[in-house]
Amino acid sequence: MRRVRVIGVGMGPQHVTREAADALRSVDYVLAFAKGEDDPLLEARAHLCRAYGDRPLVVVSDPPRDRDHPADYARAVRDWHEERVAAHLQVLAERPGDVGMLVWGDPSLYDSTLRIVDALAQHVDLVVDVTPGISAPQLLAARHRIVLHEVGRPLHVTTGRRLREAIDQGQDNVVVMLNRTVDLAGLEDWRIWWGGNLGTRTESLVAGRVGDVLPAIEEARERAKAAAGWVMDIYLLRRPSTAAEGDR
Repeated sequence: MRRVRVIGVGMGPQHVTREAADALRSVDYVLAFAKGEDDPLLEARAHLCRAYGDRPLVVVSDPPRDRDHPADYARAVRDWHEERVAAHLQVLAERPGDVGMLVWGDPSLYDSTLRIVDALAQHVDLVVDVTPGISAPQLLAARHRIVLHEVGRPLHVTTGRRLREAIDQGQDNVVVMLNRTVDLAGLEDWRIWWGGNLGTRTESLVAGRVGDVLPAIEEARERAKAAAGWVMDIYLLRRPSTAAEGDR
C-alpha cells in the first residue's frame, strides 16, 4: 500500500500552510513533470522540496499535448492524462516510498492531479490524501480587496476558452482562468479585476472598465512573461449593471 499526498502550495513558500509543510516533510520524494527542457516552474518546486525536509524531487518529462485548437479537446486531454499516468506508474514501479505531488494554487480548481491519482489507483494500491492550498481566485480577491460575488448573487468560474459560452448563458459575474489570451471584444463596458503571476515577484494588477484598461492588461501580460518566462493570469469580469449595484 503506497501513500500519495496531493499538496496545494499556492504560489510558493509564502503560501505554504503548516499543514502543507508537514505533509511535504512526511513523504519520501516529490514527483513532478517538466514542461520542456527549461521549465521555469520546476525550480520553484525544487525550492519547496529543499525548504521543507529537503525531499528529493523526481522529474519526468511531461507528455506532449495539443494545446492549440484540437478538434476534440476532451479527447486530447484524456489522451494526455493517460500518458501522464503511464509515466507516473513507471516511477512508482522503480521507486518505493510515499509520494508527494505539489499543486499550484489548490487541487480543487482546474488541476488534474487528483484525476491522475484516481487513475493510478486503478493499477496500484494507494492511500491518498489532499492538503488544500491558497487558490488563484482567493489571491485575486485579496490583492484587489474585493468580494468575488455580490450580496446573494452567484459566481461563475470558467476558462478563457469557454468565456463566450458563459456570457451567452447569461452569466454576469465570472472568474476566468487558464487564459491563452485575453479576448474581451464587445465587452468594453464590463468591469474587470485582473491579476497576473499573482504571489510572485512579477505580480501585476489592473482594474477598471474593460475598454479603458485592456491595453494595460496586454502590456502587463507581456512584461510578466518577459520577466518570468511564463504568465499565469486570472480575472473577475462583471457586467456593468451588476458592478454598479455592487458599488452602492
